[in-house]
Amino acid sequence: MVYSLSAATLTVAAPLACDTSRAQGSESARAVATGDDDEMLVLEVTKANRVVVRLPRVEVGQGVTTAVAMMIAEELDARLADVDIPLADARTKGNQSTGGSSSVRSLYDPARRLAATARARLVTAAAHRWHLPARTLHTRDTMVVAPDGRKASFGSLSADAARIRRTEVSARPRPAARHKVIGRPTNRIDARDIVTGKAEFTGDLAVAGAKPTVVARPPTLGGRVVSVDDRAARALPGVHAVVRVPGGIAVVADSFHHAFTAQDALKIRWAPGPMASLSDAGIRSRLRAAVPALGSAPRGSTQVEGEFEFAFVSHAPMEVLTAIADVRAHRAELWFSTQTPMEARDTIASAVGLPASAVTVHVIRGGGSFGRRLTFDAAIEAALISKAAGRPVKLMWSRNDDTRHGRMRPASHHRIRASHQGGRVIAFAHATASVNESSGKSGVDQASFVRRASGPAPSDSGLYNFGRLSGDSGSVDLPIPLGAWRSVDAGTARTAEEILVDEIAASLGEDAVAFRRTTLRSRSVRAVLDKVVRAGGWGRALPAGHGQGVAVHEEYGSCVACLAEIDATDPRRPRVTRVVMAADVGTVINPRGLEAQLMGTAIDGISTVLSAGLHIDRGAVREGSFADFHWARQRHAPLHFEAHVMPSTADPGGAGELGVPAASGAVANAYARATGTKPRRFPLSF
Repeated sequence: MVYSLSAATLTVAAPLACDTSRAQGSESARAVATGDDDEMLVLEVTKANRVVVRLPRVEVGQGVTTAVAMMIAEELDARLADVDIPLADARTKGNQSTGGSSSVRSLYDPARRLAATARARLVTAAAHRWHLPARTLHTRDTMVVAPDGRKASFGSLSADAARIRRTEVSARPRPAARHKVIGRPTNRIDARDIVTGKAEFTGDLAVAGAKPTVVARPPTLGGRVVSVDDRAARALPGVHAVVRVPGGIAVVADSFHHAFTAQDALKIRWAPGPMASLSDAGIRSRLRAAVPALGSAPRGSTQVEGEFEFAFVSHAPMEVLTAIADVRAHRAELWFSTQTPMEARDTIASAVGLPASAVTVHVIRGGGSFGRRLTFDAAIEAALISKAAGRPVKLMWSRNDDTRHGRMRPASHHRIRASHQGGRVIAFAHATASVNESSGKSGVDQASFVRRASGPAPSDSGLYNFGRLSGDSGSVDLPIPLGAWRSVDAGTARTAEEILVDEIAASLGEDAVAFRRTTLRSRSVRAVLDKVVRAGGWGRALPAGHGQGVAVHEEYGSCVACLAEIDATDPRRPRVTRVVMAADVGTVINPRGLEAQLMGTAIDGISTVLSAGLHIDRGAVREGSFADFHWARQRHAPLHFEAHVMPSTADPGGAGELGVPAASGAVANAYARATGTKPRRFPLSF
């Protein structure tokens, strides 16, 4: 990790053996910080008084750069405006994966320890300069201040501080009671850049010689080129190359307009993909048959049962997949947004026949992800095109490309049975089957992301006291591109369970909230449920065709509850009018950021429960854009949204994916109550 400067730099790194370099063109030093070895963080202070920490994660809108900047500013006593958090290039070791709602959890201690060490060294350097006891000095606003009023900026002390090996003040992070930045609602540090267009995404980068590139793709999933007549395309103005790649035929041109025009001029004969004879009905039938049997229910018990279907869902990040690649004979350099840069580098190197050490991957901010950028299909394709064309390329997948040929949340089928006797649940069984990808397209092990802690049954989280718990899973292997989607299995499994919890309560003649309160195992989960019930006015009178629903979820060391109200006067066009959420995520770095995350998960729940899904028609994805993939628009957003952050001194938990199952379950339950139906197939408009 290199930060080029023209002035002296303080670098505090952990560990010493990490793959970092001295700042080019500057005096710098390294010292060991007591950070987590896997994070390998480096903190630099420039003479211009900028604090720089290269982040081994990707910013895709979740606000991780702001959260880490707040951690650094807190322990360093720096102004937040003086902290820069650029993204680190792909490294050769350590943890550089963004996913599993793990970024804040894994960076909280290492980042604070790193900054606390830097602060102690800066104070010690100032004490040496002024010949004063270090304990008499204090720090504020990115400077050290003496009792007599003398001040020294961190930048002016950086060269001396870089040589300090033993500090004369404590290098331990401060207790939470002394936090002034962490826990304070804060605007994103990159908000102005984003809304003014200054923030750069991959498509904004101007890499020398990189020409706009698009790919003509088959009409069916996995289709292949039989023959191509590219003479007309090559003859068009602005066209530089037409090359064949595994996914289709690529066109390299002077502009995307030229590239798309030439793409339309290609005459391609396609062979159908391996799923050409399969459509939704067949997939659903196979999934239903693949669900393992639930076994015998306890003798003498009453059963509450349900079967639930969830469609394929596109990630649909607002920024389409874009990658720039410059592949030469002995090296390659790429720019793209990725959640797994180390795996991407190694896979790309193998694809183009280079050693991994010859491939440089620059991690660029992404305009959304939701798990889509765990895989790096576009980057591999861009590298292959660059190698074949003999020049740098800027590849863009169109919205149609990613919707019809990109990765998606797998379709799944759930069979759940609750057995109650004597007024309580004595057994709970949940069996599932989901589509598995029979052949992967990238080097990422999807299974490591697709099966996570929530699992198919509450036995994994201990959420409810439901007696004997059981569950099993089956699969249907299909050659269809799948990827981990925000909240992964919990987004479907917990949604189905929370719907059935409402039906169990009804079967027992109990209120849905009262039943949960007496059955939930966790005091924290009861607390978030109580919060939304009070804030949302659970049980208040509503007009005919309106309804309320609640749901809870526990994962990532955090828990959340959601209350939703819906207007289903027209059951075919329901509108969620109100959402109230409460979350306990331990120590909160930025409450405003957490509120934004919860708001996003509410929209995810509204979308996937009510309207957004992908159909498979004879081996092809029917939907192609937001015109027919019906993600919630502004007119579908709740008229009222509020988020409540529960106070906590516990270590930070995960938040990015936490709210999806609760929001989905609450919306489904509100619809059921408003319409008097039992929703079973999602999205409801499917």
